[in-house]
Amino acid sequence: MASPEPARKSSPCRLIVVGGHTRSIGKTQLVCDLIAALPKAKWLAGKITQYGHGVCATNGHECDCAPTEHIVALDWESSGGGSTDSARFLQAGAARSFWLRTKQGYLAEGMPQLREALTIVEKSAARDGLNVIVESNSLLQFVKPSLYVTVLDATRDDFKDSARLMLDRADVFVFRRGLDAGAITQPPWMQLPTQLLRQKPSLLQREGDPLPEPLFQLVKRILESPATVSV
Repeated sequence: MASPEPARKSSPCRLIVVGGHTRSIGKTQLVCDLIAALPKAKWLAGKITQYGHGVCATNGHECDCAPTEHIVALDWESSGGGSTDSARFLQAGAARSFWLRTKQGYLAEGMPQLREALTIVEKSAARDGLNVIVESNSLLQFVKPSLYVTVLDATRDDFKDSARLMLDRADVFVFRRGLDAGAITQPPWMQLPTQLLRQKPSLLQREGDPLPEPLFQLVKRILESPATVSV
């Protein structure tokens, strides 16, 4: 029997990934801030969500699906008039926006759909490569992005396993609260390697504050560099 062909990679792009340690700390807002600050990038923006047991990736509600059913769904956002996160990306100025949903632990099965989405947009993209920004932690299991930004709030105790596993992959930390108050020395933050938090650049951007200038300049330099990331 012939060996299966390896999965086809997308054409090189510039990929910014924004993650965070818990819900409702402004990950989507940071994506929107970056899109709005650099509109000439004509961003392809996306969000990746993994649902837990018993939740269907088709509609996001409780269901009786078997574990192998409805494990992947990718929807394109058609209007910027809604309140979904993917609609907010369009409102911020993204050229295209999508939402990729998978059952918990099935992101590998969603990667072909993500590659297909990139291919669709590549056909109309500039010759110097596609600019992609995605809200996710788990995507780092499959690709090394141009930049991985982790949003943190040191006053919040909850810490996603996916964020904890990828913390050392972060290129820069954006703190919503706590960076200036020393909260990272309190539980459960003291369980994290403090040397790691000190070695990586850390910026403070309270929700509603302008995009930090160092982060703007960092992303701007990436957009001016050759596209090198294949998904």
